[in-house]
Amino acid sequence: MSDVISVRVKKGLKEKAEELGINIRDVVEKALEKAIEEKEKEELKKLASDIKQLMKDVSEEEWVEAIRRSRDER
Repeated sequence: MSDVISVRVKKGLKEKAEELGINIRDVVEKALEKAIEEKEKEELKKLASDIKQLMKDVSEEEWVEAIRRSRDER
């Protein structure tokens, strides 16, 4: 399934792309996919940083013990 989007670009840019046989839809779709992927990575990095900050006072031993208890509960 797809949606229609409208983007205004410089006339010369569109004309040049058409002259060169560039598929504008493919270029826009790939650029949007890349931008989404980069944004998701940024959000994951921030989340990991936030978790690291919250866990700064938890020792490795406490962390390992908590994981073991969690596994034993299953």
